[in-house]
Amino acid sequence: MTAAPRPAAHDATGHSLHWDIFCRVIDNHGDLGVCWRLAAELGRRGHAARLWIDDPAALAWMAPCGSPGVTVVPWTDATPPAAPGDVVVEAFGCDPPAAFIAAMAARAAAGRPPVWVNLEYLSAEAYVERSHGLPSPQASGPGAGLVKWFFYPGFTARTGGLLRERDLAASQAAFDASAWRAAHHIAPRAGEQVVSLFCYAHAGLGPWLAALAGTPTLVLTTPGPATALAAQVAWPPGVRHQPLPWLTQPDYDRLLWSCDLNLVRGEDSFVRAQWAGRPFLWHIYAQDDGAHAAKLQAFLDRHLADAPGGLAPSVRAAFLAWTGLGPWPAAWPDPAAWQALAARWREHLLGQEDLLSQLIAFVAQKR
Repeated sequence: MTAAPRPAAHDATGHSLHWDIFCRVIDNHGDLGVCWRLAAELGRRGHAARLWIDDPAALAWMAPCGSPGVTVVPWTDATPPAAPGDVVVEAFGCDPPAAFIAAMAARAAAGRPPVWVNLEYLSAEAYVERSHGLPSPQASGPGAGLVKWFFYPGFTARTGGLLRERDLAASQAAFDASAWRAAHHIAPRAGEQVVSLFCYAHAGLGPWLAALAGTPTLVLTTPGPATALAAQVAWPPGVRHQPLPWLTQPDYDRLLWSCDLNLVRGEDSFVRAQWAGRPFLWHIYAQDDGAHAAKLQAFLDRHLADAPGGLAPSVRAAFLAWTGLGPWPAAWPDPAAWQALAARWREHLLGQEDLLSQLIAFVAQKR
């Protein structure tokens, strides 16, 4: 799937650039989701983006029409050398092919070094602020003499921020949730809360449903583990579910905007749930060494810092329970207070410069 690059416009720095973005699919909803959003927003801002991807299959439903300014390139072990662009972004430390790195070094030797950026995983932990923007000089290998720069997304002014489209707020303000649900054959009954469910295969769906018992709820399950798990558990009275088809990235965003509660996973949907400004629970990716527990607590410490005293413990308990790190609380967080918290958090994040604007400025400083 390719889209012909459009004529490059000028960005805020006065330069339009050619970007190479490398992505290895580990979780194609998250890794590829982040990289596609980055590439598509670069195109919208007048840059040319070349997305190197080892498994582009999910783009068939995630972005079936492509995006202006973005070219998708298969990344295989036999990938031949190609002329690097002005900026090379390796997503999550995926290591571009040695031949491509050698071509980067050759471009540097000719006096036109590309800016090499490692776009790291999102975390609220303290090391992010310490590590953001640090250089990593390459002393050996095909890239000897080059410098790789660490760029960390985050939630504070001392980090790289979060991916956000320039027109996000306007799009949300113009959104009609009832019309969107009707167009997608989603029909909540009177008095039902609407919940989206996107989770990993090890999610404890039974205990969560038990916590929902007695609350009229329509659960919309995304394709994959969520829908598979829904078919394996007993649903309590008053709680029903509806499987969804694959949604494009824009329609997944609209799904989040149209729900009362969103259960999300990984990184991409985690960020989009925060932009939705709705209550959410995060099924964080579990790590064998248990590091995800500290990562989740670091986020909750920041997210709940200004929450009312009675709300913070119940929201934290719900997050930990959904991740399998604690029991479900005796009562759900108060819906109105939880919604107000989500809206305030979104406004707080909107006050931070978005990730791509920061990345463009960072690159301009290094060129």
